Amino acid sequence: MQIIKKLCTMIEEELHDSEKYIDCALYHKDSDRELADLFYALSGEEMDHMERLHAQVVRIIKEFRAKNGEPPENMKAVYDYLHEQQIDHASKINIKRSMYRG
Repeated sequence: MQIIKKLCTMIEEELHDSEKYIDCALYHKDSDRELADLFYALSGEEMDHMERLHAQVVRIIKEFRAKNGEPPENMKAVYDYLHEQQIDHASKINIKRSMYRG
């Protein structure tokens, strides 16, 4: 399903942007707290975008299963791999976000 592929790419882009912003927040935390707080907030917004996109992936897969049964094994394997990578990436970002909060 091409839409799942597209959404997975978009999810990774949101994660990348969130990490970029939290890295900036951590860098500027001691020198410019107002700017750092902005970067922290932007990082959170990107994580929200990622979660909303992921919810759509879940919805699409659920609808596919209801109409067609289980997806083909190769499709599931690719999705499971990408999903695991995204979970790992999100966990690393959340650790950085926790570090910012102190």
